[in-house]
Amino acid sequence: MLVLLHFHTLGYSPLEVAFLFLFYELFGVVTNLVGGWVAARLGLKATLFGGLALQVFALTMLAQLSPDWSRWGSVAFVMAAQALSGIAKDLTKMSSKSAIKLVVPENAESKLFKWVAILTGSKNALKGAGFFLGGLLLATLGFIDALYAMAAALALILASAIFLLPRGMGKSKTKAKFSTVFSKSREINILSAARFFLFGARDVWFVVGLPVFLYATLGWSFTEVGGFLASWVIGYGMVQSIAPKIMTRRGIPDGASARNWAFLLAAIQVVIIAALGLEMDPTITVITGLMIFGIVFALNSSLHSYLILSYSDADKVALNVGFYYMANAGGRLVGTVLSGFAYQQWGLIGCLWFSVGFVLCAALLSILLPAGHSPAGRADNIATAGE
Repeated sequence: MLVLLHFHTLGYSPLEVAFLFLFYELFGVVTNLVGGWVAARLGLKATLFGGLALQVFALTMLAQLSPDWSRWGSVAFVMAAQALSGIAKDLTKMSSKSAIKLVVPENAESKLFKWVAILTGSKNALKGAGFFLGGLLLATLGFIDALYAMAAALALILASAIFLLPRGMGKSKTKAKFSTVFSKSREINILSAARFFLFGARDVWFVVGLPVFLYATLGWSFTEVGGFLASWVIGYGMVQSIAPKIMTRRGIPDGASARNWAFLLAAIQVVIIAALGLEMDPTITVITGLMIFGIVFALNSSLHSYLILSYSDADKVALNVGFYYMANAGGRLVGTVLSGFAYQQWGLIGCLWFSVGFVLCAALLSILLPAGHSPAGRADNIATAGE
């Protein structure tokens, strides 16, 4: 949020702003591919600490940006800092989500879904707080001091984690060969491809198009843009945290569930596009549509996060989750670039049409996922899902 709003006020076009995030997403793709293998060999603790430490360094590096530099010199420097930040973010996320598989008893599918939902929901609630703080810190402390403040806070988190987490967490029982990062089951490959399009669909209108639309077209302030997006992501996280209560009423969800929820998501976006095309009030249309989209997208995301762990053996969970989030980062990379391009060419409606296409691809891929509880046939008492 800091980078997006700061560079927009400096006169950068939506496409130029999107390119500032290019390396952030590109290096996330590489990190998730390699990070799972590293975690399997060294343990999840090593990748978690490495991610946190690298994020502190990336924030401090970005704070060295000087207004005296040339336009393209500034862009190159920010892209490099964002590359490190992307590596850090995905090392941290991959480590945290993989660890859930290790603390939940085997064959406890509903408990696994519950804890995946809690971690994912709380993570996104904090991410929402970050959207708000990004706008607030930019308005109060300014770009440079805000970066230093975030680096200091994250350093405290790292110091706490070093003392509190157990050793050897997530190490594979056998030394994983690098070739194993590509050796996935059919279910994991299909789910990863669906994840690519699902998160590409979100970011193609959320990363650049929506914030710029709120600021430039609707005339909102930095704090209002950050506050609204914060509220959206916090609400999104809250929905994710209660997803098991919503989605397990007819049994533990499966591949067919992923298909159905994806088609519903695409239908919601078509309604938003139709309302904008009929020139209904853009503020009401976008805000209402975004709220409904957020609820259904949160359920889709939570279901995917559960399925990847359900499809994985405990000994290979870091490798599989890393591969899966590589696809996630790839979708975000494509979505980020398309967000700037589509908004610059066709406005928010153009972003939404791209998003619809991506969601439909995710839905069609989900048709190929197996019906039933999981490939291994693991299931437990559904009544515990709402505990």
